[in-house]
Amino acid sequence: MTFTVEVDFEAPPQAVFDWLADLGNRPLWQASLRSIETSAQPPYAVGARWLDVTWVGLRPRMEVTAFEPGVRWAERGHWHGVVVDLVLDFLDRSGGTTVRATASTDAPGWRRPIGLALDVVGPLAAGDDLRRAARLIAG
Repeated sequence: MTFTVEVDFEAPPQAVFDWLADLGNRPLWQASLRSIETSAQPPYAVGARWLDVTWVGLRPRMEVTAFEPGVRWAERGHWHGVVVDLVLDFLDRSGGTTVRATASTDAPGWRRPIGLALDVVGPLAAGDDLRRAARLIAG
């Protein structure tokens, strides 16, 4: 199960990458988050790990899987057998950046309905979150 959304930012790719890849900014733009818990220090490169602390009480274990400043950020989240991979590609466009977010969910067996639900709400939530980030970056 996979979906992709694209959102335009009015800042260059490096600036957008730096802001989105800063885990401390996550609760500002990701509506589902209350906070993050990590002992990792910026920059959060490949292998950095943290816990997402969500408003509904879920605490998926997260890990950075790709870190190419200004180009690509990827992460993997695990929660009770559900695995979600998120890739953010930072596409340079005249006057700004298009962020392409691609999320893939692996939800085997009895977890499959969770994966299907994520495919329905995921694009809406991801688009809303990235638009919020674009507004925050723009000031």
